[in-house]
Formats: sequence, structure tokens, C-alpha cells
Amino acid sequence: MLATTTTAARTAALRAVSSVAARAKHTLPDLPYDYSALEPVVSAEIMRLHHTKHHQTYVTNLNVFEEKLDAAMAKRDVGAQIALQGALKFNGGGHINHSIFWTNLCAPKEFDLPQGDLLTAINRDFGSLEKMVAKFNAQTVAVQGSGWGWIGYNKEQNKLAIATTPNQDPLAPTTGLVPILGVDVWEHAYYLDYKNARPDYLKAIWGIVNWKNVGERLAAASKQ
Repeated sequence: MLATTTTAARTAALRAVSSVAARAKHTLPDLPYDYSALEPVVSAEIMRLHHTKHHQTYVTNLNVFEEKLDAAMAKRDVGAQIALQGALKFNGGGHINHSIFWTNLCAPKEFDLPQGDLLTAINRDFGSLEKMVAKFNAQTVAVQGSGWGWIGYNKEQNKLAIATTPNQDPLAPTTGLVPILGVDVWEHAYYLDYKNARPDYLKAIWGIVNWKNVGERLAAASKQ
């Protein structure tokens, strides 16, 4: 019986090790525009630093901590697995959040107002685009320290909702809302351009929101 148990444990460990080898590394996604494309709302300097330094750090650390998690799982070290959850949430959330954020933005020359089902949902759930923006900015400017402002889709209620998350907490795993628009309010996202004037940054960023992408995300979330 002992030999059978030992063999089974070794087999499980080998499978876990194979999983480690097979796990694909996360990579930094390319931006869908040049670093200077969002000027004058967001400078090329901020975009380059934000993308190549901050986002890259989350990607690098996520890969490191996933390797540590795989090793802990291979050893069946539950304590180590639990200890890694905070780092996985922070760096995994940073990767998820920024990957959404980049696609939610567009060059000012490509900006267009929301249309179709997205505009209908905004008017239904907030009264108007202007009211939604005002509510979003009021909630997001109040984020203490670092975090994110979101427009998410509530699948159970079939409606849009505004939410904020601290640090790099990802929206869906922490609130159940499907993210369709995220705005980074960590100071590294705006300080070089706006200093400590977060309200000015939030006011300006609506001029580079890629509403087409937001609408596509809403359409996809509605089908889930």
C-alpha cells in the first residue's frame, strides 16, 4: 500500500513538473499605437516609461512568481502556495489591467463618441454620457493612494456599473464585473504631465478613450 501511495505521489509530482515546463511565459503586449500617439493628453515620455518599465515589471514578476507557484505545487507545499497569492494578485492584476488600459485608448485624431448598443446602455444606466463621466471621475479621483477606475458590465443585472479597485486588483476576480473600460490612476500614469492634479488627468483622458474598443468589450461580455 505504501509503495502504491509513493508511486502515485511521484506521478503527481512529475505531472506538475511537466506543467511547469509547458507553461507559456507572459509577454509584454505591443501597443496599438506609437508612444507619441496620445499627445497632448498623455506624453510620449510617460507612455514609454509606463509601458516598457512599469508594465514590463509586472510581466517579469508574474512569470517569476508563477514559476515559484509551480515549484510549490510540485512539492505540494500548500503554505508556500498561499504565501505567493498576494504577489500573484498584484503582478497578475498589473498585467491584466494594463493590457486592457492600452486598448481602451486611442489617438485624439481617431477619437469618436460612443455609439450603438454601448450608447444605449450608457443612457439607460447613467442617464447620459456626461452624467456617467461625472460620476466616474468623482469616484475615481477619490481613490486613496494608487488604483483604478472602471466601467464594468454586471452580467446578472445586464447593466453597466462604475467601480474602483485599489493597487493592481483586477476587476473581474474581485468584483464579478466584466471590465470594459479601465483608467489607471497610479501616479506613474500621469505625474510627469499633470503633477498631483489627478482631476485634470481624469478630465483630459476622456478625449482619448477608444469607445469602439469599449463597445466591443461590452458586446463580448454580453454574450458570456
